[in-house]
Amino acid sequence: MADILSPEEIEALLTSLSGEEGEGASEPDLGPSPAAVRKSDLNDQSASAKSAKAHRNYEIYDFRRPDKLSKEQIRTLSMIHETMARLTSSGLAGFLRAPVQVELMSVEQVPYEEYLRSINQSVFTILSLAPLSGQAVLELEFGLIFGMIDRMLGGPGKTINRSSLTEIERPLVSQLVEKVLASLKSSWEAVVIVNPRTEGMETSAQFVQVAPPTDIALMVLFEVKVGQMRGAMSLCIPYLVLKPIAGKLAGQKWAAAAGRKRTLAHRRHLSMHLTKTEVPCRIELGRVTIGIREFLNLQPGNILTVDRKRSDAATIYVKDIPKFRARPVRTGGKLAVQVIGEHTE
Repeated sequence: MADILSPEEIEALLTSLSGEEGEGASEPDLGPSPAAVRKSDLNDQSASAKSAKAHRNYEIYDFRRPDKLSKEQIRTLSMIHETMARLTSSGLAGFLRAPVQVELMSVEQVPYEEYLRSINQSVFTILSLAPLSGQAVLELEFGLIFGMIDRMLGGPGKTINRSSLTEIERPLVSQLVEKVLASLKSSWEAVVIVNPRTEGMETSAQFVQVAPPTDIALMVLFEVKVGQMRGAMSLCIPYLVLKPIAGKLAGQKWAAAAGRKRTLAHRRHLSMHLTKTEVPCRIELGRVTIGIREFLNLQPGNILTVDRKRSDAATIYVKDIPKFRARPVRTGGKLAVQVIGEHTE
C-alpha cells in the first residue's frame, strides 16, 4: 500500500498544480516509494506548469461535429466559390436584364440535418456532380425565386407569398438553376471538371435526403441581390462527395492546377465542346426592294427579280455575319450550295 497516495496527498497535489496553496495539507514522509518519487517530481514541475499555463492556447473540439476538411481546404473552397459568386452575378444579370450581385457569406462544415433545419420556405434542387459520386443540393429562397420569375416574364421583380411552384413556374426555375450550375462548373475547373446536372426539384426539406443526417456536409451560403430585392442561396455538398478530391483542395495543389488550365488535355476538352456547338446559318440568293402596294398584291406565281445575276455567288451568313460565298447546286435531288470562297466585301 506504500505506492498509493492518500487523500491528503492527492489534495495537495491538485492544489500545487492549480497554483494555490493548500490550507492544512501535510505531506507525510512515505520513504523512497515510487509514489513519493512521482509526487516529488510533480511538485518540482508545478512551478513551471503555473508559468506556462498563462501562455497555453486551447482549441475547443466538438466530438459530435468532427471537422473533415482542414482550414487550408476551407480557404481553397472559399476562393472557388467566390469565383462562382462573380460568375453567377454576370450570368444572371444578362439573363434577367437587371443588376445582380451575388456575394459569398460563409463556408462551413455542419451536420447535414443541421443544414436542413436551418432552411425553410425554399426551392431545393438536387444535383449530381459527375464524375464525383453522390448528390448535392442547391437551395434558393421562395421570395428570391418568385422575384426573378417576375422579371423573366417582364415584370418589375415583385415577389408573392407562396410556398409552392406551378407546372409553368418549374421550367422557369430550371432555367435559373442552369445559369447557376454553369457558374459552378466554371469555378470548379481549377480543381476538377464536373458536369452538374439537375436530378430533381423539391419544395420541402423532408424530401431532400442526399446524405445521412449525422454526416458532415459543406455548406456554402450566398446573398443574392436583384435590383432592390435580396435573398439567400446556399449550396450543400456532403463530405463523401468531396472526399475523393480532398487532396486536390490543398492551397499549393489548387494554385498549381489553376496554372495548368491551358494544357493539352484542357485544349482537347475545349475543342470537344466547340465541335458540338450549333450555329445558325442562312443563305441569301439576292435582294429585291418593292413597295407596300406591290407587297399587298403579291400572289402565288408572281416573279420577283433580285439584284444578282444567275452567275453571281450567293452569300452564306453565320449568325447574321457574312462569312462565305457559295454557288447553288443540286445533290441527290435536293437543292444545295457549294462554298467557293470567303466573303470579302
